[in-house]
Amino acid sequence: MDIKQTAIQAKEASIRLAAVRSEVKDQALAAIARALEANKNEIISANRADMERSERENLAAPLMKRLRFDEDKIKEACEGLESLIGLADPVGITLSALEMDEGLELYKVSCPIGVIGVVFESRPDALVQISSLCLKSGNAVLLKGGSEAAETNRILADIIDRASVQAGMPAGWLGLLETRADVADMLGMDNYIDLIVPRGSNEFVRHIMEDTNIPVLGHADGICHVYVDSQADLDMAVRIAVDSKCQYVAVCNAAETLLVHMDIGSVLLPQLKVALEEKGVEIRGCEKTLQIIDVKLATEQDWQTEYLDLILAVKIVDSLDEAIDHINRYGSGHTDVIVTADKARSIKFMDYVDSAGVFVNCSSRFADGFRYGLGAEVGISTNKIHARGPVGLEGLMIYKWRLIGKGHLVADYSGKDARAFTHKRLNKDFRL
Repeated sequence: MDIKQTAIQAKEASIRLAAVRSEVKDQALAAIARALEANKNEIISANRADMERSERENLAAPLMKRLRFDEDKIKEACEGLESLIGLADPVGITLSALEMDEGLELYKVSCPIGVIGVVFESRPDALVQISSLCLKSGNAVLLKGGSEAAETNRILADIIDRASVQAGMPAGWLGLLETRADVADMLGMDNYIDLIVPRGSNEFVRHIMEDTNIPVLGHADGICHVYVDSQADLDMAVRIAVDSKCQYVAVCNAAETLLVHMDIGSVLLPQLKVALEEKGVEIRGCEKTLQIIDVKLATEQDWQTEYLDLILAVKIVDSLDEAIDHINRYGSGHTDVIVTADKARSIKFMDYVDSAGVFVNCSSRFADGFRYGLGAEVGISTNKIHARGPVGLEGLMIYKWRLIGKGHLVADYSGKDARAFTHKRLNKDFRL
């Protein structure tokens, strides 16, 4: 089947999927979890083939880490599905209700976007997360993973598709694209695809945005910062910096730059150097940092780099304002952290840092749809429209205006003797 036919089927399926009852969608998610567990040996075998081929092709270490999909990952995927089942259905929620006049009622009601095209990196677990979120939110989905994960993605998509259709989902709601040519073709299918979510490099995301008329939701780089303020608890600061950088380095919410207030640099940096080097982290510091600890000199490029590796850039700043200015200049608008005991300074940081996530006294790694209780995520958005930060179920919804009347005519509200609107807010859900 060619990509156009796949997209047409997804469009047709999205109409039917939008009206599937909550309990049927949840039954399908449960069926997918059972199918993943039942077929785990085949999944692991396919992933092993991808890993071995990618190793021969010298795939970068961070991507190799993302590629692995072993028994623990399968267990995590199934737990994510169970968590998603426990969430309320986002479809059909009354967002507002208004009496325009007696007997004329206007409702704003949530509904699926339609067909979502997602291009993602070498994480097979992303395929499970994305497809399950789309199913729960009533959206059809076209998926294109990295070629390095071709075998794993193929078996996962087949298992999810078969299990969900047998449980009552419309055939064609999930489509797997496998070539770069498919992606190029997809970008021109604005008649069938309603939203594209690209997950990849800055260059790749910009390419997608510039080559399609379809709305694009996503982020490019994840250049996240931890700023240790002069009023910080230093033990806390070390723990947060280490967790933000080291808990899992090959992800977009890992810290790439540490900013340290000059008043505490001489005390904090030696402690931090020991803690980070125990984890294998290479530190690259500004000239002021080098006056305190013996590390490699950072360059201008380091402030602009998403390493996705055990490398951390460190800069000493003179003030909170300088830290904010640095983040807004070099950051990617993803997630940034302040460590401080001063409430006023933490509020200023959150008000002035222009990022999707602004955290106080906690790790940047919390920026995640599953941890937010969103039921995993289809991606992270640094956009400022529709959805921002981890995009979970709510980020895959839009709404319809539903107007219910009793023979009302616009003519009655026009002219010299026009009838007046009441425009009275209603505290009620939509119903006929």
